[in-house]
Amino acid sequence: MIIGKKTRILVVDDTIVYRKAVSDILSEIPGVEVVGVAHNGKIAMSKIANLKPDLLTLDIEMPEMNGIEVLRELQRNHPKVGAIMVSTLTSDGSEMTMKALELGAFDFILKPTSKNPEESKKQLKNSLSPIIREFKRSRTATSLLSNKGNFNKSTIPKHNKNPLKPLSQKRSSLADASNKTRFRIKPSVRSGKSEIVTIGISTGGPNALTQMLPMLPGDIGVPIVIVQHMPPVFTQSLAASLNAKCALTIKEAQDRENLLDNVVYIAPGGKQMKLVASADGRHRQIKISNDPPENSCKPSADYLFRSVGDYYVGRTTAVIMTGMGSDGTKGLEILKKKGAFIIAQNEETCVVFGMPKKPIESGLADVISPLNKIADQIVKSVS
Repeated sequence: MIIGKKTRILVVDDTIVYRKAVSDILSEIPGVEVVGVAHNGKIAMSKIANLKPDLLTLDIEMPEMNGIEVLRELQRNHPKVGAIMVSTLTSDGSEMTMKALELGAFDFILKPTSKNPEESKKQLKNSLSPIIREFKRSRTATSLLSNKGNFNKSTIPKHNKNPLKPLSQKRSSLADASNKTRFRIKPSVRSGKSEIVTIGISTGGPNALTQMLPMLPGDIGVPIVIVQHMPPVFTQSLAASLNAKCALTIKEAQDRENLLDNVVYIAPGGKQMKLVASADGRHRQIKISNDPPENSCKPSADYLFRSVGDYYVGRTTAVIMTGMGSDGTKGLEILKKKGAFIIAQNEETCVVFGMPKKPIESGLADVISPLNKIADQIVKSVS
């Protein structure tokens, strides 16, 4: 995607009300051009060659050709065209959304449930705007990376002292450079191997977890607790999808269950999750609450990370992965002071380099790892 170029969007939905609502909202977002609409996937595919969209807003359940079938067709014939899924808050809708994310959809939004048109429009705009902004940012970064060897020297800013150094090399030296800054947080001495793994992740998360978690052995020997930013219902579908693919047991966490080794607990959507002591003090339990959002997130990685630090001083591996925003950074600062080992996903393999960015730049990360190596780093830290 060319810097400064408008993001061209094709709106695909079988409901005329949503086609118009989404089109109107997109037209109000700076840097966006609505290039057309389609009332099913088959018509959408016929329009792509001529309209050349960068992105589809894509209804999941449609006649003739549904959203999943469209994504498969995009993979085969139009791999550069992105998709934002428009889903319903139902069990069927959440299962199809998980499949869509696994097939490469950039992200998803929920169809508003409010009967008030103005309120529905506000919900749609608040959901779509940041996702489209991050989509454009990620595509621009990808374009820069792919052309890193073909710089025009006349376009390089004068303040760049080493303009032709590949971006990947610049990023690979980022951790070393950040260690020398005043932002570096000194860790306490680790007492040995980690006894718990905690993960914070958001946009791009379901696909990243689908790749990473099956790489972990079923006898890893520690519990794993995860915050994936998602609404209710969707986390249950995510857990079920991952459980079918992994040697570990993957489940949506329940209130007051004891933490068990070799089990992955995913925080329920729309709730907060933390660790607490059991009544007899012998076990660590999960506490699910309706506490308010943090960083506009519920569940929140910061909320979970703080509690992990309370019970696993010097014995925690924390992983921060792809996602919008900065949720997790404050919690990682606390964990670092308590001797945690921190793994951050690298920029090149993130769908959105938001959540890992500040921890890396602040020197919090002990390891900056591509997605396909994160499981290895986790195993090393608990062995």
